This record gives sequence, C-alpha cells and structure tokens, in this order.
Amino acid sequence: MADAFAPGGSPDAWALEARGLGKRYRRGWALRDCSFRLPAGRICGLVGPNGAGKSTLLGLATQQIQPTEGELRIFGVPAGDAATRPRTAFLGQDKPLFKGFTVAETLRLGAELNPAWDMASAERIVEAGRIPTDARIGTLSGGQHTRVAFALAFGKRPDLLLLDEPMADLDPLARHDLGSLMLAEAAERGITVVMSSHLLSELEDMCDHLLVLAEGRVRLAGDTDAIVPAHLLVTGRVADGDPLAPLAPHTVVDHRVQGRQFQALIRPNGPLRPEWAVAEPTLEEVLLAHLRSPDAPPPHTPAARHEAEGNPTA
Repeated sequence: MADAFAPGGSPDAWALEARGLGKRYRRGWALRDCSFRLPAGRICGLVGPNGAGKSTLLGLATQQIQPTEGELRIFGVPAGDAATRPRTAFLGQDKPLFKGFTVAETLRLGAELNPAWDMASAERIVEAGRIPTDARIGTLSGGQHTRVAFALAFGKRPDLLLLDEPMADLDPLARHDLGSLMLAEAAERGITVVMSSHLLSELEDMCDHLLVLAEGRVRLAGDTDAIVPAHLLVTGRVADGDPLAPLAPHTVVDHRVQGRQFQALIRPNGPLRPEWAVAEPTLEEVLLAHLRSPDAPPPHTPAARHEAEGNPTA
C-alpha cells in the first residue's frame, strides 16, 4: 500500500517519518510540530541540548509514550502498531540487564523473547570483546556491559536501532571500539541507526544523516554531505550602522561581532562580496551555530522533508 506521507512511494524507503508530531506534559511541550523523514539505511545523529526533546522522540518511536498530536511512522506503519516492534531495537543510557544472570543466560533470554533471534551474531559480538560467557553481568566492566547490551540489540535482527547515548559513560577507547562495532554490524545488515549523542566530533566521524532538535522543534534535518556544503563561514568588516546589513541577501544562521570585524555562518543566496574572507565550516561549527540560534530558519534537505512542508531546503 502506498505511504500516506509519500503518495506512490515505498513505505520501506523511510525508516522514520514524523508529521506534525508533538508531545505535551504538564510542564509544557517536549516536542511540537515536528516533521521530518529519515531514509532507510542511514546512520543518523540525533543532536540537541538537554531538554530539546531527543529522549521524548525516542520514547515515541519505542511506544514508551504516546503522542499528543501528529503522527510518527516506522517503515510506513504507525509507531503505535504492534507490527513495528519486531523491526526495532532500543538501547538507552542505563542498559538494563539482569545483574545476576550470566552472559550466556542473558543471550538465551534474548533468544526466548525474540522469534528472529540470531544467536551466532550475538555470540560473535560477545566473543570479540573476550567476555567469558559464564561471567555474571554484575561483574562486568562498563565497556563489557555495553557490549553485551549491543549483542542483545543486534541479536534481535532489527531494521531500526535506536540509541539513547548508550556509550556516554565509557572511556574513549571503549567508545571507539563499540562505535566501530556498531558501524560494522549496521553496514553488514543495512540497519538504520538513530543515535543520540552530545559528542559532536563523534557524530562527524560516524553519521551520514542528522536530526537536530532545539526547544522541542526540528532545527536541522538531512544528509551531512548536503548540509555542510550549504553553509559558509564569512568574515568581513562591520559596516556603519547595522553590522548585518551587508549580509541581508543571505540567510544568517549565527554571527559574532568583535570590534570592527564580524564572522557569520550563512546559507548563501547569491554572490558574496569580494572583500569577505570565506571558508567552509566543519560539521561541528554548523551544528553549534544552529543550536545557538533557535530562531534561524531551519533547513531540511530534500531527502528529509515532506513535499507538503513549507520549510526551505538546505
């Protein structure tokens, strides 16, 4: 059946689709009017400050909470439908495992709870970390504990893996090893990954798609190889009067003025002034600029937005 969000398109082309998605608690809106698409097969970095709505979005995708308004779909199926559960796996910061179970018992539990369980894959991930299968979960180091949790997630054979900063408490070496494991497993199986993280440099190395939230709204969405080249860093002399006057034809995401000089991150619209110094920003610089400027027009690349949206493309 054709997808309601993309008439005539294949539902499986989009791992996640949100349209007008919102969640309200007593204290206010955690998410509001969120619309985006995540193409299948991407490694997506979910970025935003504390309270931006990242955990709320993941909670909606995993049916832990229900939306107040709008709709979220997983491979064309409403997220609340039981049919999405076998296709998704979730791993949070706490990585809850039974501390009294051995590693072998933990994997056997995974096999009992998941009809499509891949024991060979789960055991390979554990063995690669040199973790004794008779060791109890409560005796494992942080990196070993997280590796077993990843083994459970990949053993389920999900099409969509949702990660809420599961490596936040690990040392750099363990983060690197488990990040490499995640990328290798996802590439081998074509899994879509949504990974929440505060480490922007890590996302630059691992992710090919971005979803940035701020104040409960989508600030940036799309493929990294389209988002970064759409921005430029320009530096020039401040004009008399309004320092931003020379930038008027362009979309200014963020700017700073120091004395008689300005630096701005822009999305250019037309030719640039020849006296300006121009540089291509890093992904981290683009992300920080959008997070500092929640009122700047949010770009969505064509792969990330709905045809019906009025948002500008990057």
